Amino acid sequence: MAMAVALIVIVLGALLFHFISPWWTTPLASNWRQMDDTLIITLVITGIFFVAINLFVVYTLLRYRHREGSSAAYQPDNRRLERWLLVATSLGIMALLMPGLFVYADYVRAPRDAIEVEALAQQWQWRFRFPGADGRLGPTDIRFVNATNPFGVDPGDPSGQDNVLIGGNELHLPLNKPVKMLLRSHDVLHDFYVPQFRARMNIVPGMVTSFWFTPTRPGRYEILCAQLCGMGHYNMRSYVVVEEEDKFRVWLRGQPTFAQSMAPPRAGTSAVASAGGMAEKGRALSQSKGCVACHSIDGNPGVGPTWKGLYGKTEPMADGSTAAADEAYLKKSIRDPNAQVVKGFAPIMPKIEMSDEEVNALVAYIQSLGGTEKPPAQKAQK
Repeated sequence: MAMAVALIVIVLGALLFHFISPWWTTPLASNWRQMDDTLIITLVITGIFFVAINLFVVYTLLRYRHREGSSAAYQPDNRRLERWLLVATSLGIMALLMPGLFVYADYVRAPRDAIEVEALAQQWQWRFRFPGADGRLGPTDIRFVNATNPFGVDPGDPSGQDNVLIGGNELHLPLNKPVKMLLRSHDVLHDFYVPQFRARMNIVPGMVTSFWFTPTRPGRYEILCAQLCGMGHYNMRSYVVVEEEDKFRVWLRGQPTFAQSMAPPRAGTSAVASAGGMAEKGRALSQSKGCVACHSIDGNPGVGPTWKGLYGKTEPMADGSTAAADEAYLKKSIRDPNAQVVKGFAPIMPKIEMSDEEVNALVAYIQSLGGTEKPPAQKAQK
């Protein structure tokens, strides 16, 4: 009897929790209402089976409980019952699978007028690429991947020269326009996920996966990686801004093209301009090497110390000592990151092979983000 009562309490508690639970899906901001419908169908079918099975167990516990002078009938086979169970379970599984198969078929079959956007995932950051005026994304190859060309766009193909590159933390999309996402990974398995769009897809190394959606509500939504991709996985976030098409076009025109990003610096530049060029190269390196996944540039805490205002700042170390974040310290920390660990942070930064020029560029970029000591180029002006 106690077991039967316990099962009834569990069933009633589960149903009550479902209907009063504060954890519901986020407001839908895309065309994928079918995703919500499929989820509801799944919940209804599994809920019916959950309640029915538990109540059946309660019934059997009460109906066939032990009584003095009675015994259970031995019945090794019941073909009629087996047939009913086979039919019922088959129909239940079909009802669970069929809606999802139809929805998925539409999910990966993008409309012809969809805007193509490439998302490049790398531990632990996102980059994005738009086609230029010709509407074509230039071909890519692993041979062309470097600090200044993280997408690996073929520099010899004219169709890639006007591609628009988004290296920042924000992707803009036009309202009520279908978007086809092309997904690539530089390293491990990732997953592009925007909860409000009900849209997600695994990003498999060596493959280009895709899906599509139409943003239907303006706003700023978080992009998450939904596959555990390493120690900095939780910090692999970006944002998508959905806005009117005219605002989107203005934003897109303000982003650099591939040709602009590959253009060499002009000869005869001043020392300040040269330092600025090194800082810009350092910024590109910080993205291609994945530094920005752990070190923020806006002062917000991350896996590692923020780079904003770091240059010249005296930092307490985990061993009780202190160190000034000058040029020598920064270079040493880049080459041997766990030799001195800042207090409050874990020694998880990997050693990354870099040339002297790359290290100097990163230091110049950190210097450009401010600090208590002026960068050398500014000192030289005085």
